[in-house]
Amino acid sequence: MNKRFKTKRSTTKVIPFIQSGDYYFTKGLRAYRRRELYKAKKYLERAVHLEGNEAMFACQLAVVLSELGEYQASNEWLLKIVTELDSDMNECFYFLANNYAHLGLFREAMNYAEKYLEREPDGSFVEEVEDLIDLLSIEQEALDDQEDLIMKQEKARTLLEKGEFLAAIDALKAIIGEYPEFWSAYNNLALAYFYMGDTEQAQQILQEVLEKNPGNLHALCNRLVFSHYLRAEEDVADLAEQLACVHPFLTEHRYKLGATFALIGRFDLAFKWLRHLYKIGFDGDYSFYYWLSYSAYYTGHEQLAKTAWGKAMEQSSEKFGQEPWAVSSKLMRWLTSTDIAEVLYGLYMMSKSLTADELIGYQRVKSELPTQVQAFADYIFYSDKEVPSFVSDGYAVMDELWQRNLLADEQLHITWFRVFLHASTTELHFVNHCAWAAATEYVWRQMQGQSVTQKMMAQKYDISSATVQKYVKKVRQWLS
Repeated sequence: MNKRFKTKRSTTKVIPFIQSGDYYFTKGLRAYRRRELYKAKKYLERAVHLEGNEAMFACQLAVVLSELGEYQASNEWLLKIVTELDSDMNECFYFLANNYAHLGLFREAMNYAEKYLEREPDGSFVEEVEDLIDLLSIEQEALDDQEDLIMKQEKARTLLEKGEFLAAIDALKAIIGEYPEFWSAYNNLALAYFYMGDTEQAQQILQEVLEKNPGNLHALCNRLVFSHYLRAEEDVADLAEQLACVHPFLTEHRYKLGATFALIGRFDLAFKWLRHLYKIGFDGDYSFYYWLSYSAYYTGHEQLAKTAWGKAMEQSSEKFGQEPWAVSSKLMRWLTSTDIAEVLYGLYMMSKSLTADELIGYQRVKSELPTQVQAFADYIFYSDKEVPSFVSDGYAVMDELWQRNLLADEQLHITWFRVFLHASTTELHFVNHCAWAAATEYVWRQMQGQSVTQKMMAQKYDISSATVQKYVKKVRQWLS
């Protein structure tokens, strides 16, 4: 017997289960109370994703991130809360103070701690904030005890920056005599000797620091920079590999490491540290933003490069027009110039602005260069060909001008190559690098109508006035 079955119509309604931000926030709180911090982070991130304007959700996420040691990410949320979501959520200032203290940024920590007390004199975290301020004050007192030392060090640093190397050396030696374990003075003393051309003495001082204070980061970074300028490529590679494994705790050391990598053209390693500092709100100077811009650009982060360059120009506009994205076009303009001096300058700038790997990409350019610059090009491209000593000396003279006139008009530097081209036809050595540099700068500045004396140049390059006068005659002869 056939039976017919009737299909029953279902009366059940399907209700979609859509979790709200509150749902995930509650789960996040439960996980947090059980100290399951990674689960709490996951749930709270979902909560703020669903309800991005809920300040309480964002604040709880910031607290969890802080406990996980992710202070940078925590600060980003806390700052977003007080600037965009709820300016009256004053507990965020306490959390910010704690985070900055953990990051070693004590000044910022003190600022936010004091801001919390201003806004919440009877708040829930008053006792904790007062304890934090006491700890930060102890750090400040320790710094105050060294005020005399800091003033002396600052004076020596100023002399160093002004190029008064003999005076800087005397000042630094005096500091070392009084504070024999103040390693910063040793490192600056090494720089002073290096700038004077006494590379052996500079290296010996760094070796002394590393023997007495192994792992001194500033000494290691300075050694890397010295090796770079001395074109000791194997040493550069070894030191860079060692320092790539270093993870400093102090902000100052992170900046030093980032700037050093940028200076030698390792923009990948430089960007790692400089971007990190930028993201945690580091209050950088002109040099910080300059190197951040270059490292960002050469690692493919063009928008950040432009932002950083804008900040650098706000502090100093003297390098306007030398932004990293303009370097390649400028290089080609110089290298294809009909003025041989400009071609030489272009080659020099290649060695300063490109990494060793990037230089390989320009090898094809070498075959298209004029005959007069082939030897100089061999030196730039690390050719196996034996390069005449006057070429390396000519490069070293340019280094003297470059180090003492980084922000100078390009024409000063090109002027040296005009002298070099003419003088090299008869004078096949330029061993007195400082003398040639001082004389070139003196003559060029006089040609620009600037008020300059041979005595000033003698002091700047740490040579005698008589030597300057002797070489000025040679420079004028070749420029005439």
